[in-house]
Amino acid sequence: MRWSDDRENRWYFGFAAVLCLMLMIFCLWSGWMQGVCVRDSLFQWERAAASSLLEHGVDRGTIAQAFSCETVTEDGERLLRTIGHTKENVPVLFSASDKAVRSAVPAFLTAGAVFSLLLLSGTVFYMKRREGQSERAGEVVERYAEGDFSSRLTRGGTGAFQRLLGKTDRLATALQAKSETESRSKEFLKDTVTDISHQLKTPLAALNMYAEIILAEPEKPETVKAFAEKATVSLGRMERLIYLLLKMMRLDAGSVTFAKRRIRAVELAEMASEDLITRAEKEGKHLLFEGEEDILVDCDPDWTVEALGNLIKNGLDHTKEGGTVRVSWTNSPAMIRICVEDDGSGIPPEEIHHIFKRFYRSSSSLDTQGIGLGLPLAKSIVEGQGGVLSVQSHPGKGTVFTMAFPYTKQITGRQSKR
Repeated sequence: MRWSDDRENRWYFGFAAVLCLMLMIFCLWSGWMQGVCVRDSLFQWERAAASSLLEHGVDRGTIAQAFSCETVTEDGERLLRTIGHTKENVPVLFSASDKAVRSAVPAFLTAGAVFSLLLLSGTVFYMKRREGQSERAGEVVERYAEGDFSSRLTRGGTGAFQRLLGKTDRLATALQAKSETESRSKEFLKDTVTDISHQLKTPLAALNMYAEIILAEPEKPETVKAFAEKATVSLGRMERLIYLLLKMMRLDAGSVTFAKRRIRAVELAEMASEDLITRAEKEGKHLLFEGEEDILVDCDPDWTVEALGNLIKNGLDHTKEGGTVRVSWTNSPAMIRICVEDDGSGIPPEEIHHIFKRFYRSSSSLDTQGIGLGLPLAKSIVEGQGGVLSVQSHPGKGTVFTMAFPYTKQITGRQSKR
């Protein structure tokens, strides 16, 4: 980029070029007119000299030879000095040319003044436009400093000044994005604190009530034991709530870096169900696993286990005694799919679009102690790794959650069913 790429600079350069061209034309015209005046003055002097010589009887041939002669002799110079024809007396001897020169001086001064005035006027106009642009830019920058990003400094341009304004605009855009991010972070923190306080009210109130009952009846071991167990359940719920909220906050804040590596899908299923198999047995529910042992998934194992475990827990929450939760994994030309299918109560059609909202609990849930964070957390984890979490449900027949990850090449094809 050059300075001539600026439109304002080009206009000023064009104005100065036109002014210089006009000045050159004027100088050429003035020089030509001076030549005409000098020529006329010489002709007048020759006519007068020829007339005088003829009156004194000088031969015409001699006069013609004298006017055509270009040789200067010492006798000739001596004669001219004797009669006073020297350079000092040129204005007197050639009064016509002297008058022409003298009359040209005011014209030249006037022309110089006019051209100088035009040049100064154009320069002042150019500088005022620049000053106006700078003042407007300064006002916009001040609004940027006050947090108002509704205005923009430039709409394009390739000149140096326009490029500076463009870079300032990009800086303002970055500041605006940072300001919006900070605002969202503050709003998110506010909402998170509100959610935590709201969700902790119920278990805290229950714990307070259980403590009062235990203190009021210390002589009844059965009562103390029963409400101590209930207090333990409430504490467990509070612990899980805080655990899930902290994970959600890390994901929302963008502070999580997924450490992807290849792991067998069967290993993911085993780790995710490790703490839920006992629960399924205790509740009389069946937890099954189906899929090829050597199907590989490219993911962050720790986070993916968290997501898969939440889906399995959700299936158990919605399944009655004797029901089945099946975890299966398959591969397709484009994706690796891990499905969690249950034959429980299903999700009503009017609620299926809300199940991934925080603290939302379906009306069909059999788990009265549900928190409503497991599914949103699972969705954030899967999508944060470039995958997709989808759901299909038929009320009264069950629900299928599917985690789909980009395809990874397999090793063998042995079948495993447990």
